[in-house]
Amino acid sequence: MEFKLLPGGTISGEARVPGDKSMSHRSIMLGALAEGTTRVSGFLEGDDALATLATFRAMGVSIERHGEGEVVVHGVGLHGLAAPDGPLDLGNAGTGMRLMCGLMAGQPFDTVLTGDASLCSRPMGRVIDPLRLMGAKIDAQEGGRPPLKITGGSQLNGIHYDLPMASAQVKSCVLLAGLYAQGRTSVTEPAPTRDHTERMLRGFGYEVKREGEVISLQGGGSLKAADIDVPADISSAAFFLVAASITPGSDLLLTHVGINPTRIGVLNILNLMGADITLKNEREVGGEPVADIQVRYAPLHGVDIPEDQVPLAIDEFPALFIAAACAQGRTVLRGAEELRVKESDRIAAMAEGLNTLGVNNEVLEDGIIIEGGTIGGGEIRTHMDHRIAMAFSIAALRAEQEIVVLDCDHVATSFPGFDALARGLGLQIIVQAD
Repeated sequence: MEFKLLPGGTISGEARVPGDKSMSHRSIMLGALAEGTTRVSGFLEGDDALATLATFRAMGVSIERHGEGEVVVHGVGLHGLAAPDGPLDLGNAGTGMRLMCGLMAGQPFDTVLTGDASLCSRPMGRVIDPLRLMGAKIDAQEGGRPPLKITGGSQLNGIHYDLPMASAQVKSCVLLAGLYAQGRTSVTEPAPTRDHTERMLRGFGYEVKREGEVISLQGGGSLKAADIDVPADISSAAFFLVAASITPGSDLLLTHVGINPTRIGVLNILNLMGADITLKNEREVGGEPVADIQVRYAPLHGVDIPEDQVPLAIDEFPALFIAAACAQGRTVLRGAEELRVKESDRIAAMAEGLNTLGVNNEVLEDGIIIEGGTIGGGEIRTHMDHRIAMAFSIAALRAEQEIVVLDCDHVATSFPGFDALARGLGLQIIVQAD
């Protein structure tokens, strides 16, 4: 599937983007391991989250789907999973793979975690290393890549682990393994990262302590079923926040968006660039802060992105790179090595696409320098990365020529219905079958 995008247009109206992907993954995982019945609303009906759901069904968990975004999980308790008949296929879900590593390390049975070609090309050493320190037995392919074979029955022991880089996925993997470990498991993070795992564990009645940069929990407890209301995903909202910010005449309201303090880097960075963004109707739902976000067009200017904001916006940088391409002056990003191990090497993939569109940029080992200016047209390769596809789709709003975005099938991993919603808000997007 390809997206053909005509240049120009404005963004206006009101919309609710799909549910938060990070929270949707975790709601299924913890609901499955809880005692009792968990009801989830706002669940993301995207391929990644559905892949996680399917893996727990394969391990004997009864999960019902009632209408759009409504899921009922009949938990089996921390020790109630059954051995699956075959490998657990996580599709394209890097979050699912990394968090499942932690949970599967504590099971009494062997498991194999696999995924699609893109996921099986992504190194998993960052989660394998700490799990091995805890006593897990994990075999990987060359370079620490999936499929991963996890040998069951290993006694896990709590460790203290200093994260080598800020990563919510690695932090979460270690903490989830800690549920099955003897003693206390703790993690020190070098900079704040999204804290959905800690918040949701507490929501399921499990004590998680935070002292400064150290997060810890004691193994051997239990999870109690809870009702989870998943807010709209700020990572999906980011594309439209940028779209409205860069397009003269735009005025957009995005409703019920999660504004967890560990996820609002995109808002902070856009505000630094001069964006016109207003939070309305701020409230708390199920322990997570949410708001309606109004964004109007405003001329943007280049900035040096503060490094303390990088972990808070790590998934939103493809959209922010388009904002930088439309801004006046130079935008500099450093300290973002994490972008190299996402669904694609997002620094390299975005730089390639920007070059195609005639946007001057310089690739750095840990980031990029982007010179704002005019945007041309051309064919964009997505490298099977959903966020690359959506980022270059919104670039068409300021393009001088047509943009064709190739290989867009993966958009459904995080944003099913992206093209229809974008079209309804003013993007001139045509879907073409391969």
